Amino acid sequence: MYSITKKLEKLKKSRNAVILAHNYQRGEIQDIADFTGDSLGLSQQAAKTDADVIVFCGVHFMAETAAILCPGKTVLLPDPQSGCPMADMIDAEGLKKKKAEKPDTKVVCYVNTTAAVKAESDICCTSSNAVKIVSSIPEDEEILFVPDKSLGAYVSSKLGRKMTFWPGFCPTHHRILAQDIKRRKREYPNAKVVVHPECTGDVIELADHVASTTGIAKYCRESNVKEIIVGTENGIIHRLQKESPDKRFIPATELAICPNMKKNTLEKVLWCLEDMDAENEVTVPEDVAERARLAIERMLELSEPSPALKT
Repeated sequence: MYSITKKLEKLKKSRNAVILAHNYQRGEIQDIADFTGDSLGLSQQAAKTDADVIVFCGVHFMAETAAILCPGKTVLLPDPQSGCPMADMIDAEGLKKKKAEKPDTKVVCYVNTTAAVKAESDICCTSSNAVKIVSSIPEDEEILFVPDKSLGAYVSSKLGRKMTFWPGFCPTHHRILAQDIKRRKREYPNAKVVVHPECTGDVIELADHVASTTGIAKYCRESNVKEIIVGTENGIIHRLQKESPDKRFIPATELAICPNMKKNTLEKVLWCLEDMDAENEVTVPEDVAERARLAIERMLELSEPSPALKT
């Protein structure tokens, strides 16, 4: 691993490259990344980077977002097969048909969507800013929230606002069950529970705090408790433990693993930067990118800077 990291450091300089890693990536990838964060924070880092090459260690829609925000830059995905099941639960044609039923409905799309779906949406959101984004839409306008029904329901309950939800979901977060949280609370009675809003409503009801991955990291750093039950993809525990080595982080369930996030490996990061192979490059057709960019930029205009962990 030492030789790989040394090679990566040299390659980053020669290629003028930056490595971005999502909080769910393998620990060794988080450790070599220039920035680690959630979808919003990494999108913001991509938008402002001076690098010529962006190696995006995440899943396909994240790399697409970086490509949309950084025309002219090369965006590489270490494993081109690292997709997102939730993003696959909606396509542009299906969304067009739904929009045709109610043409005046505003479409708020979760960032976990393809560029083609973003291009058919009015504004994008992430889990960290979804409440703020929906709040920005006048109360008298109808909203179609796509594709995550769990995040949509959470936002709706927070705002007391009726919305229509696309029937999509995150399989990894839906593996976290209410019974898992109850079991962990019996095992660790002094622990607090923090969960992601992609979880089901009955899980969210049992939580002490609900937040995006960056919000979870902030809560875990700042909380006075020494034991925290974590209800999200287990890759984040690496970051949490690094930031708070004196605390104990307990995964809600060992099943909360996203196999697509774990497809990226340290070797694949090295190989894609060495070879600069076309199969690793993520591009978006300009006509799609132009429309999708509008939805993303509308979101970024309403978003506070999201801190990413610089490693």
